[in-house]
Amino acid sequence: MVTVFVQTNGTTTRAERLDAQWLDPASPSTLWVDLSAPTPEDARLLVDAFHFHPLAVEDAQSALQFPKIEAYAGYLYLVLHGIDVTGAGRFATHDVDFFLGRNYLVTVHNGHSRSVAKVRDICGQHPHVLAEGPVGVMHRIIDSMVENYRPAVEAIEKGVESVESKALSGSQSLVQPVLRLRKDLAHMRRVLVPQRDAIARLARHEFTQIGDEMAYRFRDVYDHVMRLTEEAFFFQDRLTGILEVHLATVSNRLNQVMKVLTVMSTIFLPMTVLTGMWGMNIPLPVFPGSPAVQFWWIVGIMVTIVVAMLAAFRSQRWI
Repeated sequence: MVTVFVQTNGTTTRAERLDAQWLDPASPSTLWVDLSAPTPEDARLLVDAFHFHPLAVEDAQSALQFPKIEAYAGYLYLVLHGIDVTGAGRFATHDVDFFLGRNYLVTVHNGHSRSVAKVRDICGQHPHVLAEGPVGVMHRIIDSMVENYRPAVEAIEKGVESVESKALSGSQSLVQPVLRLRKDLAHMRRVLVPQRDAIARLARHEFTQIGDEMAYRFRDVYDHVMRLTEEAFFFQDRLTGILEVHLATVSNRLNQVMKVLTVMSTIFLPMTVLTGMWGMNIPLPVFPGSPAVQFWWIVGIMVTIVVAMLAAFRSQRWI
């Protein structure tokens, strides 16, 4: 679906089609064209009407591009990621592509961008949205995309606190939730770090399309992305510590079990030797007393050996 908004003489209208006159460098109109889940015929608009570089158009049609910003002759090409609420994973993203020119903005996405839909809904109701220029519209979309990260980050924080509570209570089922959270955080960091760098370039007034006022606004967005990135690194460190403590606890518990089994095996070893010797079918020395007393002599010797070994282990602090 292709949505076209144009502002001329302070009036914002939603057009049925794109007029080539609006793209004239001398045109006073401000234009926003949104391509939501574009078909190949819709994507031809990028080449035939706007004459964007084929490589940029190919990237815009790609299902997955990591955040980046590239300067072409007369326009900027920007890729950023938003939270995908329809994703199968707990932390899924989709990319939104921006083509920013002197008096136009073109956005391309898969149709699930809440931020684009939000700005698109208010664009026709409030003329001042397009009155701020294409950079202002792009800032509104990017700011909304960054704000939508906050609920996802808070959900990850709750997950980290949950596994911390389980670790303190001695729960055994920690590895799977910790690894799941680490996977989400790895995806989050892989998206936020290049996204932070791309927005930083907008905030540094690096491009002529970004004026001073908009650069200040992008600085505020950059601060938000920076905090999100730092929180992702912080959560990663917390999860690493939780996993290390859990593995150390499991290892210590296993050592305790092995120590008990080793003590038991060591105690039964001399008893096995005695029973084996006196169980041989050959004449053996006998202890004082009748044949019925011989059994109790052997039992007494075994008990004495067990008590002596336990006392020796106790003195060495092995048990």
